[in-house]
Amino acid sequence: MNEFLNIIKGPIEAELDSFKALFDKTLTHNDSALGSALEHIKKQKGKQMRPMLILLIAKALGEVNDTTYHAAVALELLHTASLVHDDVVDKADERRGQQSVNSLYDNKIAVLVGDHILSTALLSVCKTGRVDIITYLSQLGQTLSDGEILQLTSNKQQLISEQEYYNIIRQKTAALFKACATMGALSIGADAQRMEQAENFGQTLGTIFQIRDDIFDYFPSSKIGKPTGNDMREGKLTLPAIYAVLHSDDEKIKSIAQKVKQLSASAEEIQQLVAYTIDNGGITYAEQKMQELHAQCMQFINSVSLTDIKKALTAYLDYCINREF
Repeated sequence: MNEFLNIIKGPIEAELDSFKALFDKTLTHNDSALGSALEHIKKQKGKQMRPMLILLIAKALGEVNDTTYHAAVALELLHTASLVHDDVVDKADERRGQQSVNSLYDNKIAVLVGDHILSTALLSVCKTGRVDIITYLSQLGQTLSDGEILQLTSNKQQLISEQEYYNIIRQKTAALFKACATMGALSIGADAQRMEQAENFGQTLGTIFQIRDDIFDYFPSSKIGKPTGNDMREGKLTLPAIYAVLHSDDEKIKSIAQKVKQLSASAEEIQQLVAYTIDNGGITYAEQKMQELHAQCMQFINSVSLTDIKKALTAYLDYCINREF
């Protein structure tokens, strides 16, 4: 996977370094307790896929500028705050292989740290001086919250629906990637047509990213930060299982699926549904869906004139589909 990441970073290496410096500076505080928590969060940095996408889109359509950097920092801060709060809601002990903030401290401190980061995101986006970007980030915060609530309520309903699955993704992961592409385009003043193309590309890319993430849940791996069947333990039926259940004549399997949504399925039943999903085309179907979406993403990538950016965006897309964790 490193070969993909090297190609992605190639044309934005200098810009990514500038982003990292600004992000680290923003997540710094003199207060000992808060400062310690923020330092801990900085150590949990992932591959920074979202900032890289903002920078790539900005460079594909224009030139990276201060507005781009502040928008990228603000969006990454908003996402970071949501992860801190999610860990509290999910009672998670780990985040990217390290102790979560709520585990290292407690829920009260974690919530307040998340609030601080969210407020810092708002301050950062204000530095763009752009009402359209400030508005977009604020709406993104609403969308992500709506998506979480939709998922929680959907888990409790009997309906098993592929459309509902995509509705949730659109307000969660796809919304984040769409925001990256949109804010990158906004930051360089792209015209309406390019804006719409960038938005569609980001949303489709985010959908691919989430489908791949969901597939991980069906296979054991030491690289993935959650155990096999974890989504089902949380009452979630993702695309592979939805396909397998909807195309099944096995009443026992359908019953287990409903028990999963009701949080009453046993560990043995969950493993039965995981195995059934794999054996009955669920993973194959999800992979086919990713390939269909890949073709849609390539329409935007092929419209990019800069060869190095086109290669980087293609590598980004291929990484989303082929990543191992």
